[in-house]
Amino acid sequence: MGKSLLIVESPTKVETLKKIIGKDFVVKASVGHIKDLPKKKLGVDVENDFSPEYITIRGKGKILNALKTAAKKADNIYLAPDPDREGEAIAHHICNEVSKITKGKIYRVMFNEITKKAVTEAIKHPTELNANKVNAQQARRILDRLVGYKISPILWKKVQRGLSAGRVQSVALRMICDREEEIKNFKSEEYWTITIDLEGSKEPEFQAKLFKVEGKKAEIGNEEQAQAIVKAVEKGEFVLEDIVKKERKRNPSAPFITSTLQQEASRKLNFSPKKTMMLAQRLYEGIALGKEGTVGLISYMRTDSTRLSEEAIGDIRRLIEDKYGKEYVPKAPNVYKSKKTAQEAHEAIRPTNIMLEPKSIKEYLEKDMYNLYELIWARTLSCQMVPAVLDTTQFDVVTDKYLFRANGSVIKFDGFMKVYVEDTDDEGAGMKSTEKILPDIKKGEILEMKKVLPEQHFTQPPPRFTEAMLVKALEEKGIGRPSTYAAIISTIKDRDYIRNEDKRVAPTELGHLVSELLVDNFPDIMTEEFTAQMEDQLDQIEEGKIEWVDTLKSFYGPFEKDLVEAEAKMKDIKSQVEETDEVCEKCNSPMIIKWGRFGKFMACSGYPECKNTKEIGGNNGEGGKKVSEKVDDTCDKCGAQLVMKMGRFGKFLACSEYPECKFTKPISLGIKCPEPDCKGDISPRRTKKGRTFYGCSEYPNCKFTSWDKPVDEACPKCNNAYMVTKWKKNEGESIVCPGCGFKKSSDEAA
Repeated sequence: MGKSLLIVESPTKVETLKKIIGKDFVVKASVGHIKDLPKKKLGVDVENDFSPEYITIRGKGKILNALKTAAKKADNIYLAPDPDREGEAIAHHICNEVSKITKGKIYRVMFNEITKKAVTEAIKHPTELNANKVNAQQARRILDRLVGYKISPILWKKVQRGLSAGRVQSVALRMICDREEEIKNFKSEEYWTITIDLEGSKEPEFQAKLFKVEGKKAEIGNEEQAQAIVKAVEKGEFVLEDIVKKERKRNPSAPFITSTLQQEASRKLNFSPKKTMMLAQRLYEGIALGKEGTVGLISYMRTDSTRLSEEAIGDIRRLIEDKYGKEYVPKAPNVYKSKKTAQEAHEAIRPTNIMLEPKSIKEYLEKDMYNLYELIWARTLSCQMVPAVLDTTQFDVVTDKYLFRANGSVIKFDGFMKVYVEDTDDEGAGMKSTEKILPDIKKGEILEMKKVLPEQHFTQPPPRFTEAMLVKALEEKGIGRPSTYAAIISTIKDRDYIRNEDKRVAPTELGHLVSELLVDNFPDIMTEEFTAQMEDQLDQIEEGKIEWVDTLKSFYGPFEKDLVEAEAKMKDIKSQVEETDEVCEKCNSPMIIKWGRFGKFMACSGYPECKNTKEIGGNNGEGGKKVSEKVDDTCDKCGAQLVMKMGRFGKFLACSEYPECKFTKPISLGIKCPEPDCKGDISPRRTKKGRTFYGCSEYPNCKFTSWDKPVDEACPKCNNAYMVTKWKKNEGESIVCPGCGFKKSSDEAA
């Protein structure tokens, strides 16, 4: 009896699977897709029901031949690419190739985790290829190809070569640009809060904030109103009029799905969605654990289902009882609702073996991989624990017509919080074990007022998206699917349409321009509603409810009309120039303003005979080669004048003698390095992935760094040499001591 052939996507799975299924199988990898549409032409016959022209991907010929050779010798062939649309399409293309040369049966097998039980069960109960799933993937691929290959050439012609448009990515870019416009157009309004420090018959002192005036919500619009209230309450008698005590339960979060894993890894670990998925893929495919061999540590990481298998739940509940006690195990397993579109055949992202605690395998994992596994393990364990119980207390303190309110809470029973607490985009940290503990005093008690604290504030614009917030917004609006969130963000970042600024996503000038042109000329497809409807139609194709060709026809008719109009009406940015009063210092020709990769720049009208360019209005010249603004500083290497330039990550200082001298340095914040005996300055810098941080100009001699922007002010509480700025949605900007946590508003600092 001959051997069977098992074909998977990734070569890193091969060794793991060989150890699981033994000598009766040959295991081969396709290394992703083996066929795709051609790169150099559309590859879709629009006139013939959108028939695709698939070709073997360049470099995959040897892999395909190896699969065919193995298939000829095999009695049975098991196709085991990943259990999603892309995996189904890969299996379909492999099947088309090997079915011509094998007499054996071809099966489709899918496993949600790479463990002995899951793999052997999948092989014992194989299925057939799902034609509807293949059609859904094919429809998505053709849609994306039509949008990309039809719109991009228009952008090349009207703006510059190399630009591209995407069906989903362009809508994500529009969301980022729309948010930027909201911020730009936001009109800040002044408001004041009044807080009092109070002392009762028992410690501790506590703070209460003005809540109502004459029974109505307190609204203080200016300093005059605030000072009038301060004056009125300073000599008043403060009575504890009411105490409300409640027991409140806080429930655990659902186990991870793709989007929530990306969001939480961004908040807690500062991972980009792309990095999270890369690390998760490796954890899924298998890690060498010493004598145990290679083990798949987590279940499949592209899922929108919160379901956990009965077996997994049983193991989790047993571990909770053994580790923390019966009181932490709920009477019945916790069940979480998935979205309507979720594929319930899949599971949530969980450890394949909950008994493999992170610390027990730490030595085998890289730091980032360990942190991600620990995050998944803790979230999975906590999702099957009992709620936390909190005692909450509300004090209502009255003086004359003014009602002040204080809220506090104490954790009575930690429940799931013993293991894990979800972060939020607003706070950036989970709830602490205690929050504003109030004294044990009685209703009707007269309180002593220690201090009145009026504070000025200004309403804040909506914040820029973090990558986690963007993933959440895409998911809520039905744009993209678990397998595409990371790719969407990565694509528009790689195109220089967006950049990371202070941990948040901002559009570049180029991104603004491209988005504006696409919205003006393709209004039908550049909407969140249309993109979400198209995702829904792809789901319906997968469910067999509608035909893929009909979906493409309904899309292409209106799209073709938009293409014709865009060709004629789209602004020709490339040909637009603005005249200036400046004269080229090289040839005395007039200088003009043109558009380049990094925005507007000034160029000589004598081009191509004269190629002189320079920066304008904060934007760089082509390639950042010419200077526009001299600064009062000299080059550390050659002593020449330094100039300010603009690169892809913003402004920087460079030697005016470039290219002879290539010295550059970041622009200082004007703050001395807080490290003892260091003479350096603090400057904003960028990681290789474009994330801003702050470091000392004397690096590598001084290793001072901070993710938060330093402020040249010592902490009044602990005398730490500097403070940092932080931003929260409900509070706006504040200044915080990184040493002791002392905080004050930035308005107060100003």
